[in-house]
Amino acid sequence: MFKVFLAVIIALQLNAALAAQESTPIVLKSSQYLDVSSGKLVSPALLLIEGERISAVDLDSVPSNARLIDLGSRTLLPGVMDMHSHITLDYYSSDHWTTAAVMETPADWALHGASFGREMLEAGFTTVRDAGAFPGFPDVAVMRAIENGSIVGPRVFPAGHYISITGGHCDVTGFAPGIMEIGPKQGVADGKDELLKAIRYQAKHGVKVIKVCATAGVFSKGDSPGAQQYSDEELQVIVEEASRHGLKVMAHAHGSEGILAAVKAGVASIEHGSMMTEEIIREMKRRDTFYIPTIHLNDVPLPPETPQWTVDKNDFLKPYVENSFKMALEKGVNIALGSDAGVMPHRDARLEFYAMVKRGMSGLQAIQAATINSATLLGVDDRGEIKVGLLADIIAVDGNPLENIRVMENVSFVMKGGDVIKTPAADL
Repeated sequence: MFKVFLAVIIALQLNAALAAQESTPIVLKSSQYLDVSSGKLVSPALLLIEGERISAVDLDSVPSNARLIDLGSRTLLPGVMDMHSHITLDYYSSDHWTTAAVMETPADWALHGASFGREMLEAGFTTVRDAGAFPGFPDVAVMRAIENGSIVGPRVFPAGHYISITGGHCDVTGFAPGIMEIGPKQGVADGKDELLKAIRYQAKHGVKVIKVCATAGVFSKGDSPGAQQYSDEELQVIVEEASRHGLKVMAHAHGSEGILAAVKAGVASIEHGSMMTEEIIREMKRRDTFYIPTIHLNDVPLPPETPQWTVDKNDFLKPYVENSFKMALEKGVNIALGSDAGVMPHRDARLEFYAMVKRGMSGLQAIQAATINSATLLGVDDRGEIKVGLLADIIAVDGNPLENIRVMENVSFVMKGGDVIKTPAADL
């Protein structure tokens, strides 16, 4: 009996000690932090973190009850965000990625998400918008596990199942009839009635965004990667129904007709946008539609075992992709960072910064694409800046990212919601 009593006392003391540690304010000290709105580096940096939020910026001194984390000459930035990731998919290291949909299960994909989500967080991505998963809502499961503290990862905005026409880019194709034939509950829907059912089912199971495949694509069968797949009317149904549930729509779209139709239907963002035109650019600016270029993909070799039809379509689109990015940047279209991680190593989402800068963006514009622009696209106002009252999602890099954007590829410190995830001793 005494041993039980003693064990209870020890447990209570340990819990009290942990609670006290969690409630201890943290001060982050470094040589400077970046005000991403103004583009100014503020020096020195002395930030007070209480709980999960930033409670003071530009402190004069360190409070006596605070824990000091001295990051030396590093630059502090708000945690960055990836608006097009696939944290449950592995298209780059698996030897069966072309058949993963029928060889793995939602449990496998959720486990991928637990691992890859942590990789992205440690690379500095404190928020990701997941752009679709295989059936079974593994991305929603990962989101919930992160939120309840079961696993460590970024804040996730899951899309759940892709919305696709039968046999379209986001349907599972290429197998014999009867193998993985899926319908509206798994996102494959044709016509108004099926689309309503598909989107309502998505909303029921906790998605935070709807992903529609408005055109054909590269990693699926078919000769034309840009062919429009949903009709104009069907796209409007998708956006209207999603809006009723408080959900924005992201549209995978390569070809010009499909991009324009999706923009006119009211989607929040165009993913890839490979074949832009002047008319599309004007319409996007008029509607404040975001463009997620995933431009680093143009620099990445295709995964092993890539079918020839994918190689051919990828080669066809490459020059169009370059021209579209240049046009969108010159015309001032809203741009947010998206990597398409999952097609490439997840930690390499960080390479998207340099990919945009080497094509004409300033370092500040690239960082804004991953911070304040991404927050605007998500419709959130609690992150994206180092500012009093916002979430303490903060990263540190060795150097000045405005002068050398490649320092964003080696994030040495990560804090998410006041929790220290990575310190300089654990560099990538």
